Amino acid sequence: MKIVRSILSWVLPIIIGLAIAAVIRQFVFTMVRVDGPSMDPNLENGERVAVVKPLKVRHLSVIVFNAYHVDPDASGKNEKYVKRVIGMPGDTVKAQDGHIYVNGKPISQKFISQFERTQGTGNWDVGSLSERNNWNLKTTKVPANSYFVLGDHRSVSNDSRYWGFVPASRVIGVVKVPLWTSNQTRRHNVNNLAY
Repeated sequence: MKIVRSILSWVLPIIIGLAIAAVIRQFVFTMVRVDGPSMDPNLENGERVAVVKPLKVRHLSVIVFNAYHVDPDASGKNEKYVKRVIGMPGDTVKAQDGHIYVNGKPISQKFISQFERTQGTGNWDVGSLSERNNWNLKTTKVPANSYFVLGDHRSVSNDSRYWGFVPASRVIGVVKVPLWTSNQTRRHNVNNLAY
């Protein structure tokens, strides 16, 4: 009996700790690695970021979502993309001469350079994108329970301009850059721009 108590005295705390960690990872936050250059200059390829699951998605939030069945080129059931939310449900979104308009109003894009705004963004609206890319859903607005997302490095980003909207059900959480992994400007551009 002493041996059983002795074993339980150190096994039980380990099991409880693992259970708590699993619950936190499932419902509160997890860490992911940025894969590719689509979020440059604010997130770098290979950078590890926190994904906070309970945070509300807002305009300019950086999110992580499961891209399987969102992007036809997503190869695996657990392929995750990191992108910035530009359009919320019901929004109109348009790009013209390096400016992005949401519901007819220009949004601030100070989080990327003038070069990044004008090279690769193109001139379009949601309706012309849906026609050009032959989306199943022909619409001029972001549908209910969906988001329109772009990468910050527009000229290399595979995003909503090509495959359409991200269903809210595919969103894993909102990205937050930890204090120790980035400079202050980049951290601000990811953590503090949502409105």
